[in-house]
Amino acid sequence: MIKELAAVGIAPFDESVYRAVLARHTARPAELEADLGCSPERIARALNRLHDQGLVSRLAGTRRRYTAIEPRAALEALIRLRTSDLDRVRSVATELTELFAAAQNGAGDEVEITTGSDELGRWFVRLQQEARKEVITLDRPPYALTTSNPLEAAALARGVVYRSVYAPEALEWPGVLGDIRELVHHGEQARVLPGLKVKLAIADRRLALMPLSLDLTDVRAAVIRPSALLDALIAYWEMCWRQATPLDAPGEDPIGEEDRQLLILLVSGLKDEAIARQLGWSVRTMRRRMSRLLESLGAANRFQAGVIAARSGWL
Repeated sequence: MIKELAAVGIAPFDESVYRAVLARHTARPAELEADLGCSPERIARALNRLHDQGLVSRLAGTRRRYTAIEPRAALEALIRLRTSDLDRVRSVATELTELFAAAQNGAGDEVEITTGSDELGRWFVRLQQEARKEVITLDRPPYALTTSNPLEAAALARGVVYRSVYAPEALEWPGVLGDIRELVHHGEQARVLPGLKVKLAIADRRLALMPLSLDLTDVRAAVIRPSALLDALIAYWEMCWRQATPLDAPGEDPIGEEDRQLLILLVSGLKDEAIARQLGWSVRTMRRRMSRLLESLGAANRFQAGVIAARSGWL
């Protein structure tokens, strides 16, 4: 499977469609069926994604015909977009460094330092109780108190939107994956992002709570009110949300419920043993099912499987 453009966010199948259009200069989905060995409907979905990414344009007329955009200009635009994302990460790193320095030098009006797991828990409760529109979080172990969040279901019921990004390590804690699925059932929007190192909760984009370390022997957290630091944390959360993989999958599931759950855990970054334990399978069965799933998706590895499934709307 072609994968050279994966670094700029182009799925392997979409790249093969793009190359087929380049070879023909213009093409309709049905004309590419023989070249690619798949249905025109799947090709049409790929062409729509390529159109959104600026790689093809649709010609005028009632029949759907596409032409390729000149590759150098189109790909340079995607490269600049990725570079811009990385520049934003550098900017956020600077802002977080300022937050750390402020915490070291004492709290001001915008930053208040709390100590102890009980105080952290009280602030987390207050943040959710005062939320009127949304709560956005970054979640990862370890947990100073309980792993569950009984306040969230009530907040969701009164119309508060919850969007949460979880580290894969969170899914390995006993009961956490089940809790997340229950919250998703009540309306939480959940995603998973490997490499997540920060814990964070923000209410209505006006109040944030962030532990300053993951050391449970010295629990200290920053309460951040409207400021440039809060703006930076919101921007960092937005970046994590864009890069994360959805854990919920509403609508029709063409790959089956068991395979979908397997795929979610695969792209979440969990180890084989942890995935097998979550699904109640042996490691041998899990690896056999994984191999069959990757083959059916035309993916060479877990990352490609996640990209293909996400762009197909299965995740």
